[in-house]
Amino acid sequence: MERMRSLIAAPVAVAALLTAGAAVTAVASPAVAAPASAALPCHASMSNNHPRDYTTTDVRVHTAARASVTTVAHYRTTNHKKTGKAGSGGNASIGYYISGATPGYRVVVSVRVVSGHRSGSCSTWFIPHR
Repeated sequence: MERMRSLIAAPVAVAALLTAGAAVTAVASPAVAAPASAALPCHASMSNNHPRDYTTTDVRVHTAARASVTTVAHYRTTNHKKTGKAGSGGNASIGYYISGATPGYRVVVSVRVVSGHRSGSCSTWFIPHR
């Protein structure tokens, strides 16, 4: 009978320890957690969402002043990466020359902006046509 009590009491004691540990962790976590820095603002649009072949369309980005800007146009068969820098007003314009892109295929342009230890991302798109 004594052995039976210890077998029943052991899981209860372990559960109590786990519960107490979880409570301590939950209370301690906010005190130790570093504040998350806010994401860098990012807004992107195209100068022309339906460019013809053999023309240029610009990715227009608005973010923080002097932030680094990286764009990647995801075409049907390839990706084109370009970089630039926002001016003092936070604006950047990065041109993409549309040569023989697949007509009707929606090209998503991913945008990443970085300034110091902060970063942000956004996207835009265009659909080439002949």
